[in-house]
Amino acid sequence: MMNILDKAKALDRYIVEFRRDLHRNPELSGKEVRTQERLMEELSKLGISYRKVGNTSLIATLNEGKGKVVALRADTDALPVLEQADIDYKSEIEGLAHACGHDAHTAMLLGAARILSEMKDEIPGEVRFFFQEGEETFTGAKLIVQAGGMEGVDVVFGMHVFTFFKGVYLPTGTFDLTPGYKMAGCDTIFVKFEGVSGHGSAPNLAKDTIHPAALFVTDLQGIVTKNVDPQQACVLNVGRFSGGTKANIISKYAEVDISMRYFDEEAREALHAGIRRHAQAIADMYEIKVDVDIQESALSLYNDEEVSLLAQEAGYKIFGADKRVEFARSMGSEDMPYYLQHAPGCYAFLGIYNEDIEAIYFPHHERFKVDEDALKLGAAYHVQFTLDYLNSEAGKE
Repeated sequence: MMNILDKAKALDRYIVEFRRDLHRNPELSGKEVRTQERLMEELSKLGISYRKVGNTSLIATLNEGKGKVVALRADTDALPVLEQADIDYKSEIEGLAHACGHDAHTAMLLGAARILSEMKDEIPGEVRFFFQEGEETFTGAKLIVQAGGMEGVDVVFGMHVFTFFKGVYLPTGTFDLTPGYKMAGCDTIFVKFEGVSGHGSAPNLAKDTIHPAALFVTDLQGIVTKNVDPQQACVLNVGRFSGGTKANIISKYAEVDISMRYFDEEAREALHAGIRRHAQAIADMYEIKVDVDIQESALSLYNDEEVSLLAQEAGYKIFGADKRVEFARSMGSEDMPYYLQHAPGCYAFLGIYNEDIEAIYFPHHERFKVDEDALKLGAAYHVQFTLDYLNSEAGKE
């Protein structure tokens, strides 16, 4: 019997060509209309049922109602980047590019769907394929969940192509799958101080906001050092500070926009409480008003311990026992955790680093390039994980 990697190798050209088609025709978050149409065409050929959800997402299902349920996820959106990579299949849409590898993710999952569809009678469970819009805007996973995609799911698995992180490289043919926290959650916090405008010559007759807001900004890092467990990594970064209209006018308003990154939920709550408390204390001190608006962007990504161990073993079968590379958890964010709220699962990183073809750039770079030799490995990994889980004790319970 042909093993899973051999099955994926036989589909290598199919996966690569589909990926290149998407790469030439990138679409922004929530506007992946052509991508959705191309996926529906291919899924129909494979006899895999699907339904449209959200704006441009798809939930495809194989062996519906048969045993435990494995969900496999890929994202489909591109970025507003002017591509500078030296490739024959460059983006044909000026100013848009698949500079984060989502075209590769989609093609790998489609390849996995094809392999699984050809052996569906051997699969002792149901498989759902999430072709998800809007990862870059942290909206797509929520739309899949809202549409009932995670109802009845027992385990969920996803992956991202990657080159390097903090000096650790992921060459093509390697993978990273590590239990525990792997990517940070992200909140955006909007703080608006309101005072009383007036003439610059008589500040005592007005209530300035710029000085209090500046104090608040310099005070922020004290929340991190004094309110959060020092073993918990977190970041508070002020990306925008705005106030005033003219040098001789006391500013009625001052605004501070903060990006907050965290892993642990207790650290997150401590930061939220500290920001509200410090902002209010400074406002009270200067007899002005303040409003703090905290908006969730993404949750922290936690790889379930038990599922991760199973996924590691599946990875060894595809890549080799010596091909797992472990790099540090990232302060970057993903919307994969919205699935992990509803079922245990894990998220892998697939090596695509290859100096020979200049696949050496970090995601979102204008010269970002994917080593396509990795695509068959990613497709095979999806399949191997699915089969290993459904044939495990957990998958049979």
